[in-house]
Amino acid sequence: MSARLAVESLAARAAARLSRLAGTGGGTTLPGKLLWKLDPGAIDALAARLPQGAVAVSATNGKTTTTAMVAEILGPGTKLAWNRSGANLVSGVASTLLDVRDAELGLLEVDEAALPEVARRVRPRALLLGNLFRDQLDRYGELEHVADGWRTMVAGMGSEAILVVNGDDPQVGDLGRDRGSTVVYGLDDPRHARAAMQHAADSRYCIRCGHPYDFAAAYVGHLGDYSCPSCGHSRPELRVAARAIELNGLESASFELVTPAGSIRVALRLPGLYNVYNAVGAAALAQTLGASLEEIRAGLDRFGAAFGRFERIASGDKTILVLLIKNPAGANEVVRTLEDGGAPQVLLIALNDAIADGKDVSWIWDIDLEPLLDSTEHLIATGDRAAELGLRCVYGGLPESSLELEDDLERALDRGLELTPPGGELVVLPTYTAMLALQRIVTERGLTRPYWESKA
Repeated sequence: MSARLAVESLAARAAARLSRLAGTGGGTTLPGKLLWKLDPGAIDALAARLPQGAVAVSATNGKTTTTAMVAEILGPGTKLAWNRSGANLVSGVASTLLDVRDAELGLLEVDEAALPEVARRVRPRALLLGNLFRDQLDRYGELEHVADGWRTMVAGMGSEAILVVNGDDPQVGDLGRDRGSTVVYGLDDPRHARAAMQHAADSRYCIRCGHPYDFAAAYVGHLGDYSCPSCGHSRPELRVAARAIELNGLESASFELVTPAGSIRVALRLPGLYNVYNAVGAAALAQTLGASLEEIRAGLDRFGAAFGRFERIASGDKTILVLLIKNPAGANEVVRTLEDGGAPQVLLIALNDAIADGKDVSWIWDIDLEPLLDSTEHLIATGDRAAELGLRCVYGGLPESSLELEDDLERALDRGLELTPPGGELVVLPTYTAMLALQRIVTERGLTRPYWESKA
């Protein structure tokens, strides 16, 4: 390590320790921000020191869970530089590379807009691209803009880098068509396709000629088996696929994992079709890193929820179930999973409009909330935009007598627990910054540990 990098690293690590002592969130991004300001090239140097290089995971939805699944598959035998807290901008990646000095492999969850810059600096040996959905339009713009950035990034990657792409997403699946070192994954079980495309689905039109796609199966939003009747553009052939999928309400899911190395039955302790996507992507990436089918199955079998993503937290004789919502496609899958498991009697939804959430909250009108509103007895709307959320729910058919507005998240949580019967479960659907605030509350109450701490 150069003398300059050593001094910069020392200063950044000192900032992290001070941040933790001050109780400002674990110091997950401050040291990286400092390092980035001092010397942007330091990230390149830190990544180059990893003996096994780095791999990166990016997507609009599911990147935190997918990355955590890969970490579980690789197991404790691999020393990882992994941003487990979800700090996935350039500063978070820098902090991660600083934090684990004897790491062998970098495992980096990366924000979809920050990915081109991160990839240029860490030069990942493998890159998983999961999906692109409309999200935070005030920050990202339309998803085609992000896709253009990814396309330029992929074109500049060396041929030795392995690209793992979700073939069920038209924008993403097309990125690997001209690369030999590409692994395409997806779902292959039309029994679980939706009866019709959702109105919130994004990539409906052919990325080559603009004609509407025909969907033989649409699984999650626009993810599915698509083809263009005009020019013939279609889903690429899947090398890694989930077949014979079984969904078990709010408890679990299982599927047959089909790979070039063979097939194996996988059981997840997480529900929902979107978690099957996460697991298949994680399996495809882990296999490129040398994991066997048995190691993949064992890792996915052990895996519990990532922070805030179908996380259950005990509170006395009740349970808090936290499911992050941040855009129409992801929120609709949460609703679908809750509906399959039985709509909750008590529901708390927290809507914030901080920069990390997106200032524009009009996306709540694209969520198909009605299946939950028809059967929920008590709904508590909270967060910075609680009033708009309450209005959306009333327009969706929720009786005003069933709605409570409470701007303060902690008081809203207490009210939700009060309404939840003994032995029952309070379902909480927070946006991103509300989820972070909720985690601080339950941590201060001793119900869980800080998310940046290892669970090992």
